[in-house]
Amino acid sequence: MVETTDARSDAPPTFSVVAPVWNEVATIPHFYARCKQVLDTLGGTWEIVLVDDGSRDGSGDAMRRLCEADPRVRALVFSRNFGHQIAITAGLDHARGDAVVVIDSDLQDPPEVIAEMVGRWRDGYQVVYAPPIARDGETWFKRVTAAAFYRLIRRIASVDIPLDTGDFRLMDRVAADALRSMREHHRFVRGMAAWIGYRTTAVMYSRAARHAGETKYPFRKMARLAIDGITNFSYLPLQLATYAGFLVAGLSLLGILAAIVVRVFLGHELTGQATTLVSVLFLGGIQLIFLGVIGEYLGRIYDEVKARPLYLLDRSYNLDAPTVAGMKRTGNSGG
Repeated sequence: MVETTDARSDAPPTFSVVAPVWNEVATIPHFYARCKQVLDTLGGTWEIVLVDDGSRDGSGDAMRRLCEADPRVRALVFSRNFGHQIAITAGLDHARGDAVVVIDSDLQDPPEVIAEMVGRWRDGYQVVYAPPIARDGETWFKRVTAAAFYRLIRRIASVDIPLDTGDFRLMDRVAADALRSMREHHRFVRGMAAWIGYRTTAVMYSRAARHAGETKYPFRKMARLAIDGITNFSYLPLQLATYAGFLVAGLSLLGILAAIVVRVFLGHELTGQATTLVSVLFLGGIQLIFLGVIGEYLGRIYDEVKARPLYLLDRSYNLDAPTVAGMKRTGNSGG
């Protein structure tokens, strides 16, 4: 049974918790209870902003029941699945707190860590991120690939993205508004949070296994997120085309010189269709690879030029407006 609270206050809350939801009907009540237990001890008003990213298991109804029982819970229901990073963005668009915590609703990120984050925020830090020191319930493959990706992107990115750090973080109002102002469609929020800068610190924690259900980030989505992260914060894939061009040109020059030496000094000719065929196929493969890389960047430009909303809402609960249209290029507090 969810405890009913007093009527909503018009004053903005001190703390906002933003949580994307996708097929988490079994977890939502437990997530709310643990967040409420922590938030009630922080000495300020609070709200929880749940964002249903097109769930098909009744998560929207579970969110509605929470909103009816506790007006401090606010909920947005997307018209379809727009993706985890867009769901975080929608929550930030509607979060009103002086400090905003982004956390997944599957309870792998323990809400109890929020208290320590708030302590660092009160010490004067504007962004508090949370790298896990342990990852219970994750396969070795996911741990290894995640570690490799974070080290790769930190090496090639134009900003210093913290190692092994997901989206679990606290941002004060200034940092949250700065992040909200960035409206690109292919979003890599943890990189964007690093790009805005501000006074930053870390809080370590142990990542738990999922409370219920299956992982919402299979390999395909992990690969897509990795590509978004690399293309958003590095031009290295494009620069590799130039490097490869110089390499192939250098090898070709060496081949020409070798052919001249063999012909002039040894009296032999280099013949054979196999050599020519292999060379042509090799160069063709290089060209196709980099055409694909250019296509990735060009596709992102095309998506930005279309200027579609990042998301659309089907319905909402405990917002000022019963239904809020998707955000476009300019932000809207939605509060």
